Order: sequence, then C-alpha cells, then structure tokens
Amino acid sequence: MSVQKETEPAKVYFMNFRAHKKSQSKVRKVEQIFKKAGFASIFENRDLVAVKLHVGERGNDATINPVFVRAVMDCIKETGALPFATDTNTLYEGYRKNAVEHVETAILHGFNYSVIGTPVIIADGLKGDDEVDVEVNLKNFKSVKIAKGIEDADAMVVLTHFKGHIMSGFGGAIKNLSMGCASVSGKWAQHSSSQPAIDKDRCTKCGACIKLCPAESIVMEKDGAKIVQSTCLSCGHCMICPRDAVYFDWAEMPGFVDRMVEYAYGAVQSKKGKICYITFLMNITPECDCNPWNDTPIVPDIGILASTDPIALDQACLDLVNASVGLEESDLKCNHQKGGDKFKGVWENTDGTRQLEYGEELGMGTRKYVLIEE
Repeated sequence: MSVQKETEPAKVYFMNFRAHKKSQSKVRKVEQIFKKAGFASIFENRDLVAVKLHVGERGNDATINPVFVRAVMDCIKETGALPFATDTNTLYEGYRKNAVEHVETAILHGFNYSVIGTPVIIADGLKGDDEVDVEVNLKNFKSVKIAKGIEDADAMVVLTHFKGHIMSGFGGAIKNLSMGCASVSGKWAQHSSSQPAIDKDRCTKCGACIKLCPAESIVMEKDGAKIVQSTCLSCGHCMICPRDAVYFDWAEMPGFVDRMVEYAYGAVQSKKGKICYITFLMNITPECDCNPWNDTPIVPDIGILASTDPIALDQACLDLVNASVGLEESDLKCNHQKGGDKFKGVWENTDGTRQLEYGEELGMGTRKYVLIEE
C-alpha cells in the first residue's frame, strides 16, 4: 500500500513597510524581495516577460504605485530578459473596454514608458478578442480563453494589489490570473454562472441601478426595474440599490469562484517554472480596482509578499490581513479585532477561501507556507 507524500510548505517572502534609512525604502524593498525570492533565475536572455498588473479604472487611485513597477522591470532587465506591462480589456463599459482607451488610462495613472521603463501592451488586442483556447479539461471548462499576448509570452510576473471583492471575497494573485488573463469572452464565461435579480416588492423605481449599470442591462417596467439577463455582466454594480432590492443568489457564488479558479489554472499552464508573484498589501480597499472610485482601506498597510506559489501567497496575504486590527472609519462592519475575518466583515455572504481550496485541489499550489521575513 503506497503512502501519499505530504506536500511541503511553500516559501512566501515578506517585507514590512518600516523604514529608517535609504536602503529600507519601499522601492528598495521591492528590489530586495525580488532577489531574495530568487526570481532572477526564472528568466533567460531575451525572454519576453509579461508583467501582469491592473492599471485601475479611471478614477481609481488604489492600484500599485508605478514606481514599484519600475523597480520590478529593472530587476527583470538585469537578467537580459525583455519585460512589458500588460493587462486585458474589460467586459463592461468604461475606460478599459478597448486597447486605445485602456492604454490612455494606464498613462494617466502613471504606467507610461518614462516611469516604468517598458511598453504597455494590452494582451487581448484592440477589442478584447485576441485569444487562445487553452485546454484544461476541468469540471466547468474543457478549455479556457486566455489573452494571446499573455499566452505567447515566455514568462510572467504577476503583480497584485490585494483587496476585497463582492463576488470572490478578495482579489489576490488567483483573481489576477483568472479575470486578469482572460479575453473578454473568457471573462463572460466566468461571470455567466451567477446573475443578480430584483425583488419587485422592494423596488421603488428610483432608477439608481439603471444609472450605474455599465452594460445598460436594466430597464424600468410598470412594476419596477428588470434585469435583461442576456446582456447582464454579473458585475454587481446594481447592488447600489438604496432599498436592497437587488440581490444575488449567494448559494451560486461558489460556482462563480470555481470557474474563476479554472481560468487561473489555464493561465499558468504554458508557464510552469517561468512564473512568479509579488503582492502588495497596501491600500487594502473593500472593493475591486475595476470601480471608477476606491473607498478607504479596511486595515493599515502591511507590506510586500513574494512567492512562486499563488495559493500559498494568497493564503499568507489573507492571514496577514486578518491578523491586523480593522480600521474603524472604513466599510468594515464587524470583525475589527485581530484574527477577525476582514473580508467577511465587508461582504458577509462571500467566502474567499473557496479560491484557495479549489486552487489547491487543482494542484496550483498549497495553502501550507513558511513566511520568510526579510
């Protein structure tokens, strides 16, 4: 009878934001954690390296500081590789729906050549349809649609701003791989498992949901607002309703999360041994950077983490957030104490740990980790 070998804990490197001299500045710490984690050995001369980041919807300023991105780019260049900053177009209407406005938004937010030292290339093309079918053979998808610019790259560095998310609980490295690396049709495939509905008995026909719907998928009828399911993006913006008339069937949400994780699985299949992750625990806002605004953070800034294991990295980030004291003047409704589940304190119906459970089940990594503080 064979005995299954227990998975070894993954290494997650951590640097806090304390600083008393030049060598301890945040920019230096980005450089140091890149080197301490051994990321330089991943790249070969003239490798095309996709540096996956989120430039933020126009009006959102909680994204990763471009100065930190420059530090990563310089570290990659030292290996002889050729990095480029990349993101994918959005499913919903906004300033990142096509590559032209997307790049303009990136420039406005400081992700331009003079700051980060590399081009910004939108990975799924002009209109979000430049994609590659990647075979995964999982329970929800036989194949997933990954942006061609990411799939064609030789290696990838995933830079993530850790924050909350209404549908996935939190947005970390897994979400950056899934939604972030999918083409527009791939994003739709992930979202299509769960759509909101409207309780007509609570609807007062105020029209707030119609004004905020990015897909213009809500119409007003005699008995109240109605969501047009065929065009709904399941983005959750309509939940702004002042009477709480808009709701999700939260029992379906694990299905959405599983689809998301399967896309993350597909995004890394061609990059085994050629991908690494850096996550910033700062400006930890309650909602995603896809919003054209950002609320105040729910916990204080914590630090920078790095790993080659996205599951261990997200788990470590979640643990550090929960170990912090929640900020009173924030959207955190409960669980302010150390150890309290902070994202549950914002989105009580959403459990982000499903991302980690399913990702581990698929063999993307392990939730066991050793935190190496430098």
